[in-house]
Amino acid sequence: MTQAPEIPEATRRRHDREIVALAVPAFGALVAEPLFVMVDSAIVGHLGTAQLAGLGVASALLTTAVSVFVFLAYATTAAVARRTGAGDLQGAIRQGMDGIWLALLLGSAVIAVVFPLAPGILDLFGASSTAAPYATTYLRISSLGIPAMLMVLAATGVLRGLQDTRTPLYVAVAGFIANAVLNASLVYGAGLGIAGSAWGTVIAQCGMAAVYLAVVVRGARRHGASLRPDAAGIRASAQAGVPLLVRTLSLRAILMIATAVAARLGDADIAAHQIILSLWNLLAFALDAIAIAGQAIIGRYLGASDAEGAGEACRRMVRWGIATGVVLGLLVVATRPLFLPLFTGDAVVKDAALPALLMVALSQPICGIVFVLDGVLMGAGDGPYLAWAMLLTLAVFVPVALLVPALGGGLTALWAAMTLMMTTRMATLWWRSRSGRWIVTGATR
Repeated sequence: MTQAPEIPEATRRRHDREIVALAVPAFGALVAEPLFVMVDSAIVGHLGTAQLAGLGVASALLTTAVSVFVFLAYATTAAVARRTGAGDLQGAIRQGMDGIWLALLLGSAVIAVVFPLAPGILDLFGASSTAAPYATTYLRISSLGIPAMLMVLAATGVLRGLQDTRTPLYVAVAGFIANAVLNASLVYGAGLGIAGSAWGTVIAQCGMAAVYLAVVVRGARRHGASLRPDAAGIRASAQAGVPLLVRTLSLRAILMIATAVAARLGDADIAAHQIILSLWNLLAFALDAIAIAGQAIIGRYLGASDAEGAGEACRRMVRWGIATGVVLGLLVVATRPLFLPLFTGDAVVKDAALPALLMVALSQPICGIVFVLDGVLMGAGDGPYLAWAMLLTLAVFVPVALLVPALGGGLTALWAAMTLMMTTRMATLWWRSRSGRWIVTGATR
């Protein structure tokens, strides 16, 4: 991306078709994932307040634990896409199997920690005496499904790398339906209470993992790829994932610090912050879908040693990110009078949220560039740079965010700090993309 020549119309159309074909199903799969927790909440909520509170604490811990390992999907996508572009489908699937074996090992390690220590972990996170027993039950049972959850992440990365985002969409939708049916049947039909909800989710996740494994195993047999664990391959997958883990932990730290600062601003501000953060996460799904397309497409071009095609695809996806961000920002502005009443009738909370929402709307084009370039560099296997860039962003954000309450700023000032954070990310990612150093061709980086 060191130069930006005009892309021929036919090439633009080809890139657009590739982006749409991968991004639209990816968006559907991303949206389906949080619906698992929503269904659990809706069903368990009718059992009582203590049960719902227990679910809230336990599911937050589970979501955080699984999201930390999202590098299993990202790193696997990039590695498999490179080998796919190089025409080495056997090697691509073999690389994907290494990621799946790593997911199984990591998931087993998480069980070994979470299952015996669940009560202590929940106590650290402030579960009340009435909610703690339910939270412990849910967390212990649900932890048994973590290996399946992580295997789903890795297998999703395999299919994305193979340029297939439709199968993950179908599996996610089927898993959501199965989860809803199982939860309702086990919680009320079998009378298992909150334990039934946990078992329903575990069974649904194991079913999804089984489907993914069947697809990958079929591909492995077709192309003669070994299914056995390979220590060197698993170690390489782990090494590729470490920088992305640092990136993810830094981002999680930013979000946690923002929430902690909002809590210091007062009850109305923290309530408004949670509403805005939920919207921000929803908007991120649309932008992340383009980023996922970027991971798969860029990895394939670089694997095929097509540096020019990778640069053209990057520039086209940046334009998609900006355009999508503009559209999302306009939607936020247009729908804010309808959006806020869905979450609160408190006029004070609405007053706190309204100007901060406008800040979120203005930042969406910036977010569009960030998500796209993040995906491009992940697809290029440029994890070490992403880790250092996110650590720099964290270093910029922390003092600015902590100054907000100290200087008497409100929620809008906090979200201005969040916008500064995204602007810092954009600057670091844009500089890297313009340098061209991320363009390393070949089946492996």
